[in-house]
Amino acid sequence: MSLPHAILTALLERPSSGLELTRRFDRSIGYFWSATHQQIYRELGKLEAEGYIRTLPAEQPARGQKKSYEVLPAGRAELARWTAAAQDPRPHRDVLLLRLRAAAVVGTAGLEADLRRHLELHQRQLAEYEEIQRRDFPPDKDAPGDRLRHLVLRAGIDLETFWTRWLGHALEEVGDLADPS
Repeated sequence: MSLPHAILTALLERPSSGLELTRRFDRSIGYFWSATHQQIYRELGKLEAEGYIRTLPAEQPARGQKKSYEVLPAGRAELARWTAAAQDPRPHRDVLLLRLRAAAVVGTAGLEADLRRHLELHQRQLAEYEEIQRRDFPPDKDAPGDRLRHLVLRAGIDLETFWTRWLGHALEEVGDLADPS
């Protein structure tokens, strides 16, 4: 049920068209909650049918003009209800961890190269998050909304820092196993 809430959040931040939402998901919310173009449009239709959002009136009637959406009071109330509700954490599922477990019984052939690839991907993501932090969160930017958005970014930075460190350890272990000298 989180995608509708992600869309409500994005629309409360700024009324947008479906295409604009897709782009915003690619640049911000998508770092921690991804959605395809089709999923976003499908959810927009459901949210509108439920009375949570509405299509903004067009400035000038035009055929093929993109629709922009805004959140209605019922949508804001639903988002507030969902935000306040308790939710248990979900178990982490990661195919790389499962592959390492499988390597314990079938061997590590080919695993080291993929661990290096994962390390490079996480290092790039960490650098991107750190750049966003430098650019978007100077020390004097401390309004409540900014502080919460920065907290979400810090989670991404901390997770990528964890993965880069852990992958370094994993590469050492796999390297030691491959070279038993």
